[in-house]
Amino acid sequence: MTRLLQLFSIGIKRVGKPSVIMEPPINNVTYFDKTDIARSINYLVKAFIVILFAIALFVPISYLEGKAMGMRVPLFVGSALVIPVYERFRKVGRVPYPHVADAFLVLPFVVDTFANVAGLYENFAVTDDILHCINWVFLVCAFQAFRYRRNRQNPDAILLGAGFGALAIVIWEIMEWAVDTSGAGGGLGLTYGDTIGDLTLSTSGGVIGSLIGVYWLGALREVSSE
Repeated sequence: MTRLLQLFSIGIKRVGKPSVIMEPPINNVTYFDKTDIARSINYLVKAFIVILFAIALFVPISYLEGKAMGMRVPLFVGSALVIPVYERFRKVGRVPYPHVADAFLVLPFVVDTFANVAGLYENFAVTDDILHCINWVFLVCAFQAFRYRRNRQNPDAILLGAGFGALAIVIWEIMEWAVDTSGAGGGLGLTYGDTIGDLTLSTSGGVIGSLIGVYWLGALREVSSE
């Protein structure tokens, strides 16, 4: 009888307490995409790329002469439209919107344009080397952030991201070679050493970005709802 009274008492105490329901785990990137801060950072990054190009194109800055800033607009500013356009024409809308991938995709172009506008390339010889590495970290993080929205599988994920980064720098160097040989914008004056250095640094940055993407953005987290 005493035992029954104890059980009844416990049941009374639990009445009115909200039950916690654990939802299926989600990737960190999906969780981040739901936050206001991710949306705000994404919009801020896109505002920066527009402002920086407005300065580069309409403010007379001597050290920007010959850098063909106008020719960069379609690629650099266009990067801010890639994911919005893709999301717009998908048959099934993605909820929430991939703000993290979107911001990471635009960041390399923001950083490079800022370095040009601020004169970092002219004043610090290591700027190009540093940014080749950093920008490929951002680029591959964008790839992994977008990939983990659709795929939670980790097998070969690090190599997949690193391979994407390596392919991207090869394409980039081909584009630079085409600009250099055509003489557009006065030519880039590239050397074999420049190309090898860029390939090495960007590929290394891609590996770092892939590791961040897999172990941070792709990591699962528990989500509870009351």
